[in-house]
Amino acid sequence: MAMLVDIFSGLFIALGVIALLIGSLGLVRLPDLFSRTHAVGMMDTAGVGLIILGLIVHEGLTLISFKLALVGIFLFFTSPISTHAVAQGAFRSGLRPVTHDPQDKDGSGKDDTRKNHGDAP
Repeated sequence: MAMLVDIFSGLFIALGVIALLIGSLGLVRLPDLFSRTHAVGMMDTAGVGLIILGLIVHEGLTLISFKLALVGIFLFFTSPISTHAVAQGAFRSGLRPVTHDPQDKDGSGKDDTRKNHGDAP
């Protein structure tokens, strides 16, 4: 039974770390503040939530698990609120979201990778 608990605990912690890494990748790759805060806010909440869940599974039903659950509940309320506050402050300061692909050279918004060859689909 202890081995099964360790497996699930490690699995939740590993999934949480992967979620945090994906959020970090979104922070680097996305074009503007609004996209970045969305990616980081979502993946941060999911990643830390999974890590806390893994720690709760590892600890069992103890006082530490109860405290970890309280931290998780606090996180699930504060992380989206703080992300929204940052985005709202940026928007009110005059920063606007990117509405086009920054790699689109002509600004048309059309996909240039496929060429139109007559009537062929």
